[in-house]
Amino acid sequence: MLCDALGLPVKFITTAGQIHDCTQAIDLLKEEKATYVIADKGYDSNELVESIQSSGAIAVIPARACRKDARNYDKHIYKERNVIERLFNRLKNFRKLATRYEKIKQNFEGLIYLASIWLWLC
Repeated sequence: MLCDALGLPVKFITTAGQIHDCTQAIDLLKEEKATYVIADKGYDSNELVESIQSSGAIAVIPARACRKDARNYDKHIYKERNVIERLFNRLKNFRKLATRYEKIKQNFEGLIYLASIWLWLC
């Protein structure tokens, strides 16, 4: 899921439960204009960082512990990552989303759209 600086959902892509979110990050960021892209260590990949830099944004992603050459990042800007964590927390207030009650992808995406609309309106 992609959110703006206010923590409101902008775009999302649903995947199977065993697929890591990092595989969809480049597709989510296509055609999006941003100054900074903030993500956690799970999104630390050379391909993603190069994609972010080629779009003109600055990648604020800490390096994983197993990386030999640690990349520098702005720790003060990284503190703003809590915005996306708070968005996920607000989405989990919708019980059907938190428990993945809907098993059909189309129905589950519909719930995400409804919850996102509610967040935008409130």
